[in-house]
Amino acid sequence: MINKYAMASMVSQLTQLIPAQQVLLDEPMGLHTTFAIGGPADVLVLPHTVKEMSQTIRLARQLELPVTVIGGGSNVLVLDGGIRGVVIQLNEMNKYLSCHDTKILASSGFMLKDVCQFAQQNSLTGMEFACGIPGTLGGAVFMNAGAYGGEMSHIVSRVRTVNRNGSVHTYKAADFEFGYRKSVFQRLQEFVVEVELQLKLGNKAEIQAAMDDLMERRRSKQPLEMHSAGSTFKRPPGYYAGTLIDQTGLKGLSCGDAQVSTKHAGFVVNTGHATARDVLAVIHEVQKRVEAAHGVHLEPEVRILGEEQNQIKKQPD
Repeated sequence: MINKYAMASMVSQLTQLIPAQQVLLDEPMGLHTTFAIGGPADVLVLPHTVKEMSQTIRLARQLELPVTVIGGGSNVLVLDGGIRGVVIQLNEMNKYLSCHDTKILASSGFMLKDVCQFAQQNSLTGMEFACGIPGTLGGAVFMNAGAYGGEMSHIVSRVRTVNRNGSVHTYKAADFEFGYRKSVFQRLQEFVVEVELQLKLGNKAEIQAAMDDLMERRRSKQPLEMHSAGSTFKRPPGYYAGTLIDQTGLKGLSCGDAQVSTKHAGFVVNTGHATARDVLAVIHEVQKRVEAAHGVHLEPEVRILGEEQNQIKKQPD
């Protein structure tokens, strides 16, 4: 149970430190996620600088309020009851993006696609694989996002973070502990605020052609026109989640307005006004049927945040 007096004190003190328009009360998280789903955050803070983020975290810690941090709102499902305490969204932390020789230094709040385009404009190759991955640069590093044979672990050389005490730390490549959709920042619960990328010199036209090719492949195979969190399940060793789901005959499986995409079975999409409960019902049914048919357990890739509402449970059909 959140202390209402602590919340009121948080808002009062925070709006003396950062502009009031960056502090949103009872804010529907469906407005801030690519799934377009989610109940309200008690307080949503949109810091523009590392200092503002650190101040927010320190104040929340002093008042013993929980803190949840998200990037651009992809790869997350916020439950229908919303998120208690303080939510910090980092997509406004996009103050600088610079290039020196073959390195790029960027604030974590830049959208990944924009960093890819910046690399192309500076004749730097190595991150073409990321051009269609939704979300922010910081979120991509936190999750070690990847596609088409590439992943962030191949190109990240230095990372600056803010921890749960509000302190700033710097990490080098030997510290990252990258694995499949994993990084040390998950284990330490630290939040990426700045990223240095090590790329290579290339040809602008060839880099753009590679990015165009990958984007066309995505458009033809993935439901980019629909609200989703991105790929719903992690790839199980030796398999592809989408292939297993398709082979089990689950394309089109739905509950309310949540549906296994008819275009790519690895995506659960919001076809209209889906709730988080609808999405979870579809995810659980897919897990159950795939495990029964193939003996493989599918682990969600999407981060599930917040708390459920009390309501009648619907069944997928």
